[in-house]
Amino acid sequence: MAIINLRDYYPFYTSDCFMEVSEEVAEMFKEFDRKEAAYRLRTYRHKAYYSLDRDDGLEHEALFVALSPHELYERKVTMQELHAAIASLPNKQAKRIYAHFILGMTKQDIARAEGVHEKVVRVAIERGLRRLEKILKNSL
Repeated sequence: MAIINLRDYYPFYTSDCFMEVSEEVAEMFKEFDRKEAAYRLRTYRHKAYYSLDRDDGLEHEALFVALSPHELYERKVTMQELHAAIASLPNKQAKRIYAHFILGMTKQDIARAEGVHEKVVRVAIERGLRRLEKILKNSL
């Protein structure tokens, strides 16, 4: 068994944290370090620092397609309709849908925060989505 310092391999460790691992794992870490050092040396020797961004806007134009005024207006109206539809839901369904889809909370986290079972949250979100679908279909 070999002892490694996790701080050497993981940047989020701020202090030494020693761990005993098998010889195979220690050898894999050493091999990774050797390959990384060889790559950096090759990059340095061959001056291989490449970027598509030459500050002429070419890369930006290729990656970020500008939306037309019509598309921007359509997107704004769609978001307004979505927010209005969410606001027309019952309070608990609206809050749970907002927390899950907008804030990115898991259903378990929502249930824990509200002090209810996860199934209650899941069912409320499903019913709210079905109701949202009906509301949005009727508005179109």
